[in-house]
Amino acid sequence: MEKISVLAITKNGIEIGSKIKEIFPSWNIYAPLKFSDGKELNWYSEPTSEKIIELFKNSNALICLFSLGAVIRLIAPHLKDKKSDPAVIVIDDKINFVISVLSGHLGGANELTQKIAEKLNSKAVITTAADVNKTIAVDLIGRDLGWKIDNDSTVTKISAYMINEEPIGVYQDAGNSKWFKELPKNVKIYKNLEELKNSQSKGYLIITDKIINDGFFLDSVIYRPPSLVIGIGLHWDTSKQTIKDGIDICLKKNNLSPKSIAKLVSIKKLKDVQGLIDIGNEMGIPIEYVEREKLAEISAPNPSEMVKAFEGTSSVSEAAAIKVSGGKLVVEKQKFPPNLTIAIARILD
Repeated sequence: MEKISVLAITKNGIEIGSKIKEIFPSWNIYAPLKFSDGKELNWYSEPTSEKIIELFKNSNALICLFSLGAVIRLIAPHLKDKKSDPAVIVIDDKINFVISVLSGHLGGANELTQKIAEKLNSKAVITTAADVNKTIAVDLIGRDLGWKIDNDSTVTKISAYMINEEPIGVYQDAGNSKWFKELPKNVKIYKNLEELKNSQSKGYLIITDKIINDGFFLDSVIYRPPSLVIGIGLHWDTSKQTIKDGIDICLKKNNLSPKSIAKLVSIKKLKDVQGLIDIGNEMGIPIEYVEREKLAEISAPNPSEMVKAFEGTSSVSEAAAIKVSGGKLVVEKQKFPPNLTIAIARILD
């Protein structure tokens, strides 16, 4: 987590805060100025009711060293949703319990609670059903692998099925297959979508970079792993919009999700093409450049003598996609005259 704030409002809480600071030096400890005793803490003079809201809005995690009831009353008017609220944790005045209060999964409060409790030799209190029942947390699957949920509107429903041990079917054709250690007894993996469709599953987990146009799977959570590498052949003056349009056309034509793009790749030129830099920034996708000598080593299905004359290698978009992905092409070279080619490869995990 980027910014973790600890709020203490009593003398004993300040002692606990100082102990936490020794264990986690990068965390910021805040306490009322009236208790200032020379410790290197962040002493504040404004009312705690104002300070806690400032920290709530500007921290990734907020750890409060006072009563749970008081914390709830103070932050309740400022709660938004689990996607944007920070993790909130409460530690009692005797360090008996470390309580995960808010944003247990998405905000990371549960994981952080366990971490703190181990260091303080305290009892971690976690009430999230998936954790208590030792089952799969639907909203966290693949998170550490960079997976994105395509549409989170079904997460609550499928999570309920999971917790109540209703039959859940899983299908995966992209991304790392080692995302689970041991599946719960109510979860079964199917080899293809047809098998999944004909199963007796109540809900579905689908891990794919493909667009699924089948209303049958409305009761599913679809995960988008970063599995696609977009190879791009271009000129020095190819514009951002030209590249964007070409990528969009290729993805739509082949029913591939833009949420699964891992990288944009191209040949290393003397000067980076501004259009490629701009589209990478706009889409929030990293760009990787490959030396022409490395591209020349790749056997691509659609080499070009003209490209070889200009670039020193007979393939740019296909060779770059194959080289960086380490996998296979799913979209061979598509031409967008006069100054763009695109190919797409899938990373093999």
